[in-house]
Formats: sequence, C-alpha cells, structure tokens
Amino acid sequence: MASVIREAAAQAGLSAERLQRVVDHLQHDYVGPQKIAGCQLAIARRDELACFASLGLMDIERGRAMDDNPIFRIHSMTKPITSVALMQLWERGLFQLNDPVHSVIPAWRGQEVYASGDDDNLVTRPAKRPMTFRHILGHTAGLSYGGTDHPVDKAYRRLGARRGPGMTLQTFVEKLAAVPLYYDPGERWHYSCATDVCGYLIEALSGMSLDRYFEQHIFEPLGMPDTSFSVPESKVDRLSASYQWQPGRALKVLDDPQTSSHHTHPTFFSGGGGLTSTTHDYLRFCEMLCRGGELDGARILGPRTLRLMTRNHLANGRDMTEMAVGRFSETPYAGVGFGLGFAMSLDVAGTGGPSESDFYWGGAASTIMWVDPVEQLSVVFMTQLMPYGVYNFRGELKSMIYAAIED
Repeated sequence: MASVIREAAAQAGLSAERLQRVVDHLQHDYVGPQKIAGCQLAIARRDELACFASLGLMDIERGRAMDDNPIFRIHSMTKPITSVALMQLWERGLFQLNDPVHSVIPAWRGQEVYASGDDDNLVTRPAKRPMTFRHILGHTAGLSYGGTDHPVDKAYRRLGARRGPGMTLQTFVEKLAAVPLYYDPGERWHYSCATDVCGYLIEALSGMSLDRYFEQHIFEPLGMPDTSFSVPESKVDRLSASYQWQPGRALKVLDDPQTSSHHTHPTFFSGGGGLTSTTHDYLRFCEMLCRGGELDGARILGPRTLRLMTRNHLANGRDMTEMAVGRFSETPYAGVGFGLGFAMSLDVAGTGGPSESDFYWGGAASTIMWVDPVEQLSVVFMTQLMPYGVYNFRGELKSMIYAAIED
C-alpha cells in the first residue's frame, strides 16, 4: 500500500493526517471486507501529488496485489476525453456549437420525435428544431442507450442500433438515422450514446480514426502511454479483473483479465465508454484540465474553451432534477448541471457537497474523476465494481478530501 506523501501534502495545503484518514476509510470499510477487490486513489493539489494509494487486490482469483500501475476499464470516463477531442476541432473552426449535426451526418436531416405507440406502430412527428453539436455534447440531443422498455429503446434494438462488435462508428450512426428521438433536442437531458456520436463526428471532421486521433492529439502530448481501446499482449498482466456486486455474496468475476475482450482491438471505437487507462494516465488528463488545458508544455485546449465546456448548458440554467429523463446516469441530479462533456456542482445546498467549483464524471465500474480549478484539485479513483452506484464513493471521498484542505 502506498501511503500519503506527507511532505507533498503539506506543500499542497492538505492535512497528511486527514488524507491518511481517507486511505484508512477505503481500506477498513471497503477493501478489508471485500466489498471491492481493491482500488487506487490519486489526489493532486497545486501541482503536487499529495496522495497516491494502492489498496487490496487487482485480481482476487490469482491473489495479485494492486500494484502501482494496473490498467482499468474506465467505461464512461472515456466521455470527457472524447468531448475534449471534439472541442479541439471546434477550436480549429470546423464547426460551431449551434450548427446542426446533419451538416456532417446528412441522413439525420429531418429527424422525427416519438409521439405515441409501440413496437411496429410508432407514431412520430417532426422535431421542433435540428439537433446541434451543443445537444450532442450535452446529452440533450434526444438519443438514448436503448436499454429500457420504452418504445424508442425497443426501436433501437429492433433496428440494430447497438454499440459493439461488428459495428463501426459509421454504421452505428447510419442505424441511428432510422430511430426516432425521445424528445425534441434541447428540451430534456437523457444519458445516452451521444458521446459515441461525438466519436463519429471527430472521425468525420478530422479524417482520422478515433483511436489514432486520441493517440496523436491527447495521449502522446500528455504522456498517457497506457490509455487505449485495447490492451496489448505485453500489458495483459497489468489488466485488473472486473467484478459484479452480489447482495450478501462474494464478488462475481465479470471480465477475467486473461480472457478479456480488451485484448482485441475493436472495430467500434466507443467514445462513450471504450477506453482502458491507468490512474497515472488519467491523473495527467485531469491535471491538464485543472491547469486550464495545458500540462508540461502541451497545450490541449485553450482555457476559455474549458470554461465554456464546464459551465452549465442546461436550458435556462436549470439543474438535472428539472431536465433529466430517467435515473440512469453517473451522477446524482440535485444541484447538478451539465456542460459539454462534464457534470458540475451548481449549489452546495442542493448537492449537499463541499464545492461549487468542481466538474466531474464517472464510469460504470465505479471509477471517479473530478477537477476543481478554484481549489487547484484533481482526484482520480479507480476500482472495478459493477454496477456504478452500489456505494457512494464520490460523496464520501469528496467530503473527506475537501475536509483535508487547510488553506
């Protein structure tokens, strides 16, 4: 177990004793009783790595300890990376936020919105307005993940609009052209495959495959050598096991690192959830965000672009409780807004949290990231427990970490 880096903590204005309390909490309340197999936590403030802790096991079945640099499935923590990549192209003048998406995907011109009916008897109407890049970046486009019994979600499955093996980003958006929207773009917020569509837009606008675009424009400049859509043979031993929570029973293996599908490079580059990464790599991405888009001389985004991305873009300044459809998401809704790829805390009374200046997201295997530019704070928490939300890691870690700030 790596302990709090005490000298760095003091330089960062953090209490080493209180940071150790965070590490002890994870060990005693989660790792020890095997509620999770293991985890890794990185906390940086004022350009100092104040805490880096590796706890428990990365593979229970093989008794492998969580070493300093395991590879994790980050699922939806891919989304902030994809959103940053698309906004790089905005900075090059290749689109404007209010441009219609059909300017790049012509088949999406004249989209229809669900009105009534079910199965083969869907009744639709023309959308009140075109879907824009702003809608796609902000999950207000009217898309879905296709996973419920809602008639629109049934249409996703019936028409084969699915992510994964056998698909490419291009064939995926072609399938989506036939699926009606849940609602008129801009009028609601619905967690969806929109960020996968962002991945296609990156490919179409840049002329590069999404994996190569990420590599050239984000991973190489930032020094993120272990972030990829697949895990090469030389790194397989570093891939952690993925587990499913079972009430009152031992954790169940969901994805064995030795037989994982992540060994094979996919045809579908999921900008919404396909990457694997490490705590070290993802912390570098977060530190770039925290420092206004630049890290160690590599400028990824302009600071004003990041401020645009991390302000609330929900209609009329509303929060998620007023805008969201359904409860499936990587965030609570009260006091929370959504920008262009990130959620953000709007109101401490609403969130019950300690900050109104952080932006964040998470992943399906209970991974967490957040950045607070005002406090100059970046946090990455990695584990591999499905589904997301079994335990309130974000709430607990935020209250404990902010309580460790002394100046």
